[in-house]
Amino acid sequence: MKKILLVCSAGMSTSLLVTKMKEAAKQMGEEIEIQALPIAECSSVINEVDIVLLGPQVRFQKPQVEKLSNGTIPVEVIDMRQYGIMDGKGILESTLDKLKVK
Repeated sequence: MKKILLVCSAGMSTSLLVTKMKEAAKQMGEEIEIQALPIAECSSVINEVDIVLLGPQVRFQKPQVEKLSNGTIPVEVIDMRQYGIMDGKGILESTLDKLKVK
């Protein structure tokens, strides 16, 4: 099972996106664990996930999050347009593609 962590400034704005991504995963028949946390709490689970997705509003903290993962876990910034329209399916599909390349 793939594990995806969404990170934003407070963990609130990604909650709706997590719901939409879980719905898309269910429709696609994928077993995926998706959770959202504020940036301050991501270090507690970063070593347990396959990929970290940063909300566009915290993209400037990408180097900090990459340092937390010791370069072993991909850290990607969610496309601002997809984030803005809460495109759970599109974000999930691009994330799964990135994990396949890994």
